[in-house]
Amino acid sequence: MQEAQANEPLDAFELALKQKAKIMQECQEQKGRKSCFNCEAFFDCEIRIEYVNSCYNSMSKGNTGSDGGFDF
Repeated sequence: MQEAQANEPLDAFELALKQKAKIMQECQEQKGRKSCFNCEAFFDCEIRIEYVNSCYNSMSKGNTGSDGGFDF
C-alpha cells in the first residue's frame, strides 16, 4: 500500500483502503493467520473482497474501465 506524502492528506479512497486493510488484518489475527491465502473462506470472504475493491478504487481514484483507469 502506497502512503501519501507526509504533507499530503489522504483522499477518501486512501482512507477507505486503510480502514479495509485494518479490518482484514484484524480478521487474520483473530484466525491466527499471517495472510488470507490459507483461509477456507478465501474466495467467498466479504472482508477480503471489500479490501481488494478498495485497493482498485485507491489506485484508480474511483474511475473504472475506459474512463481513466489507474493513477500510478
